[in-house]
Amino acid sequence: MIKKAEIVLEICLLCLTVWLALHLIRKTDLSEDEMYEAGGQTEILQETAQALPRYYDARNERGAFTVKDQGSLGTCWALAASSALEAYFMPQERLVFSADHLSLQNHFAKEQNDGGDYTMVMAYLAGWQGPVLEADDPYGDGESADTLMPVKHVQEMQMFKEKNYKAIKEAIRRYGSVQSSLYMDLQNAFSASVYYNQIEHSYYYDGKEKANHDILIIGWDDDYPASKFNRNTSRNGAFICQNSWGEKFGDRGIFYVSYEDVNIGKNGIAYAGIEGTDNFDHLYQTDLCGWVGQLGYGDGVCYFANVYEASGAQSLEAVGFYATERNTRYRIYVVEDFRDESSLYMRGRGQSGRMEEAGYYTVPLEQPVFLEAGQNYAVVVEIDTPGTQYPVATEYAADDATKTVDISDGRGYISHDGILWKCVEKEHQANVCLKAYTNDR
Repeated sequence: MIKKAEIVLEICLLCLTVWLALHLIRKTDLSEDEMYEAGGQTEILQETAQALPRYYDARNERGAFTVKDQGSLGTCWALAASSALEAYFMPQERLVFSADHLSLQNHFAKEQNDGGDYTMVMAYLAGWQGPVLEADDPYGDGESADTLMPVKHVQEMQMFKEKNYKAIKEAIRRYGSVQSSLYMDLQNAFSASVYYNQIEHSYYYDGKEKANHDILIIGWDDDYPASKFNRNTSRNGAFICQNSWGEKFGDRGIFYVSYEDVNIGKNGIAYAGIEGTDNFDHLYQTDLCGWVGQLGYGDGVCYFANVYEASGAQSLEAVGFYATERNTRYRIYVVEDFRDESSLYMRGRGQSGRMEEAGYYTVPLEQPVFLEAGQNYAVVVEIDTPGTQYPVATEYAADDATKTVDISDGRGYISHDGILWKCVEKEHQANVCLKAYTNDR
């Protein structure tokens, strides 16, 4: 007959075994409250949104925007981005940022006439390669100094996929504009198209071509008459957009794009967090071309890590990474003394939160981590991204534009369960997009 004391002892041992398993294996089974908890408080992820007006023009609150002219160069993407950054600071600051520097001093193997897109902008800005002022690097002269330092640090960029018009409108009110793209068969301010109404300055493309031209959305009019478009549509409503063909196009550079346009609002981007250059002293990174590809294990759940060596006595203050889809939940850990892959297993509790939109985010740490010169440390992120099989953004040599990618500077890792890890550089010839921000002590 088993004594009661022995039964109690067995139960205690069983409970201890279960507790150890749950805390050592640490599979992604966190509750909603745990995942959303951040900064010692529950993040307020969705502000109580005011009712959106039926008409809104950012110029009425921020003042007139600077309408730019790309001329004969394929730099619409860079001019749209620089204008968006300017809108963010208006009316408090009237800055003009250099599209020349953005299109010439990024880390992609492209010329100004080769075109570009928002992922190039995100890599350039997240990597603190810019922005610089137009006065220091004027547009169109074919020259751009590689010694210029950024005058602002961009820490957050939100992406809006698949025509999320409500989110786009809210971002325009909050940040001044949203960069988007269209298919346009117009070549310049003086050409004609069946999709463009030159009298009403309205545009509506209803074909199957992919977007080939970036513009800036600065407002909307829900009651803009459908009859003002050349193409047949019964739906009223248009976005107020700024082009990059000078003031001779449209209404002094402004035109109206139908809500029904097949491309408007897809992969829109808002530059949502821009700070002074004194926010952090150092940026540790290995992904100067940014989000080129994605890795994962087929279910949207993944761990990824980067290892860095502290260049001095510093405090680790924040971590930066991409959310590749909406509603990305995360938990951040720091391994203060990295020795080998087994170190990534001993992570501690970490801090958690959620990104409502896709994009690039900087997450401040609840408690700074003190580092000494020469100390190897690892930043680890556990991520759960619904809607994608491969949630981890990576940089690799994917095409001619990224053929110069250097993965020799990376010490990145990836894992499905947080226990067994693989070196990303060796296994996938890629770098993990995961940055660390520190201050001097």
